[in-house]
Amino acid sequence: MSMISMKGGILVVDKPAGPTSFAVVERVRRALGAAKAGHTGTLDPAATGVLAVCLDDAVKIQHWIMEGDKAYEALVAFGVATDTEDREGREIARGDPTGLTAERVAAALPAFVGEIDQVPPMYSAVRVGGRRLHESARAGKEVERAARRVVVHSLELLGFEPALDGLARGRIAVRCGKGTYVRTIATSLGTALGVPAHLAALRRTASGPFTVATALPLDEVERLATSDRGALDARMVSPADALAAFPVLRVTRDEVRALAQGKILRREAPGALCRALDEEGALVAMVAPAADGAGIRPVRVFVQPPGIPGPGPLLR
Repeated sequence: MSMISMKGGILVVDKPAGPTSFAVVERVRRALGAAKAGHTGTLDPAATGVLAVCLDDAVKIQHWIMEGDKAYEALVAFGVATDTEDREGREIARGDPTGLTAERVAAALPAFVGEIDQVPPMYSAVRVGGRRLHESARAGKEVERAARRVVVHSLELLGFEPALDGLARGRIAVRCGKGTYVRTIATSLGTALGVPAHLAALRRTASGPFTVATALPLDEVERLATSDRGALDARMVSPADALAAFPVLRVTRDEVRALAQGKILRREAPGALCRALDEEGALVAMVAPAADGAGIRPVRVFVQPPGIPGPGPLLR
């Protein structure tokens, strides 16, 4: 009995500066002829680097991929603050950065490592009262925002350029959890050093299991889509590999059918949330320990044996 399996996968794109993340996803979707597409973490238009694009059935796992850590190289400019906290915004403050040194900047970084509270910037996609903050900002309205707890794993000063033309610049490696605003770290760092600052450039070097070393430039994706589709397909990451951070539970064909019917498997779970892989190593479900601890329940099933109408509401 053959299974109706997942279609699609994840393509790691090196986003160029300029287009929005949504625009990049749409260009990739059209190039590959996919019915559906999504990404695993927005990059601002001016930012570059890793954008993992989930295609077709792989969109069903994108929220799990988004749970992974991110890594960036950030260029912080000291001497000017902007209303957007990055170089795209309007100047709102200016100060003298001539007293800054690499030693002073490096010494200030540990204060922003660990669990910290961040107030989402007005120019962000966070919704408050049903409206995105950037929409309110463009309408000239300041909205009260609650601070959010985020995790910054590490900050490392990679290089420092003393003041030139009114700006000093520091290049910083950032490793953080989801929801962290690197431009807010930049402005907060400036505040701590007594000099207005903003994020001058940002490059994402890793997102979850994906790194910029394996990413394809957007124009290369579009070129290969018409000239060498096989080479492009070979760069596609399978859903099973994309969720490599989760423990594996190998399941038989009969167990796949049982999961699709919403049944409990009388087995021990190797973790709090696991990948259920079939005998060929394909992802068939995400599973978790049952409430009573006696077995494994399906959280989301991705395959469908013939004759089974599909997961019920509980599994969607």
